[in-house]
Amino acid sequence: MAESSSPANEAHAAPPDRVAEIQAEWRRERPDLDPSPQAVIGRLHLVALRLTERLVAVYRDFGLSEGEFDVLATLRRAGAPYERPAGELADHTLVTTGGLTKRVDRLEARGLVERRAEASDARKRLVRLTPEGTELIDRAIAAHLDNEHRILDELGATDTAALEPILTRWLRLLDED
Repeated sequence: MAESSSPANEAHAAPPDRVAEIQAEWRRERPDLDPSPQAVIGRLHLVALRLTERLVAVYRDFGLSEGEFDVLATLRRAGAPYERPAGELADHTLVTTGGLTKRVDRLEARGLVERRAEASDARKRLVRLTPEGTELIDRAIAAHLDNEHRILDELGATDTAALEPILTRWLRLLDED
């Protein structure tokens, strides 16, 4: 497990990364601009890309796209009978209603979810995990969380604990806009 080190020590020990190179190029080409935000935002962007690659690799092991995993996980988190109204399902995932329809269509074709009319209003549709969908997402979420633990273990407990409240606060600030 990696231990936390001070930024000053790390800066002297490691060669410049791609973000540092980009900042140096901007300083050379546009000395009137301050590229310092790229130190954090550029690296966070790259971290997000690398994390997505690692997460999606696990979803693929289960024959799922990132969006399909999201839909199945959202239904599973709803609790028995593992269903949500289609509109509510869209609110609990990171996809648009149109994108959700396509994902649910694919999952339904694979026998992982089913649609049914809501008892109180036949115009409203419910999306429910099938037993096969429940079994698949239970295996996939276990592998996903194991993967996330491995990823965070690389960072180390101290840095992970320090990063969580910073990211929580920053996300809250960004959501206020």
